[in-house]
Amino acid sequence: MTKQRERKSDMLKSLPNMLTLLRIALIPALYICFAFPSTFANWAAVVIFTVAGISDFFDGYLARRLDLQSRLGRMLDPIADKLMVGTALILLVSNDTIYGFHDIAAIVILCRELLVSGLREFLMESQVSLPVSNLAKYKTVIQMIAIGFLLSVPAGQSVLAMSWEIGLVLLWIAALLTLWTGYSYLRTSLGHIDDE
Repeated sequence: MTKQRERKSDMLKSLPNMLTLLRIALIPALYICFAFPSTFANWAAVVIFTVAGISDFFDGYLARRLDLQSRLGRMLDPIADKLMVGTALILLVSNDTIYGFHDIAAIVILCRELLVSGLREFLMESQVSLPVSNLAKYKTVIQMIAIGFLLSVPAGQSVLAMSWEIGLVLLWIAALLTLWTGYSYLRTSLGHIDDE
């Protein structure tokens, strides 16, 4: 009985990290949806991305709620997020769901993700954390919804005619919030650089 309890306890402790690894494992499945385009593939891509988004919420929630935070989780979680979002945006640009002037919104989001990753790595050396702001959380939610709408195109347009337009508007809102939060993180980081 004791060993069984220990096994359950170990599984519970590793659950947040398993959810993070699930997000990374879903990336090839998302690519396959684009490699074989169809109505089914559109909806499958939306489901895959939604599962990834939900797992992102629950791995952080469980880690904080059950005090299961780990160094591995702190490293993997933002990497998994950036890999999933980056892959989705690149695939959407490659199949011309996002095109022309709208590419700028995708580029802004990708560049900000790289910038913040670099800043976090730099500040880690100085043992300074760069906590996620509330505005950045709102940006992430809007960004996820935008990508979900865009992944549904063209199948989603049979359900909601303006799904592509809604996705692009939300993507631009996310890009503008991305610029603001990226600037805020950069300003905070530069303060620590000046201190050195």
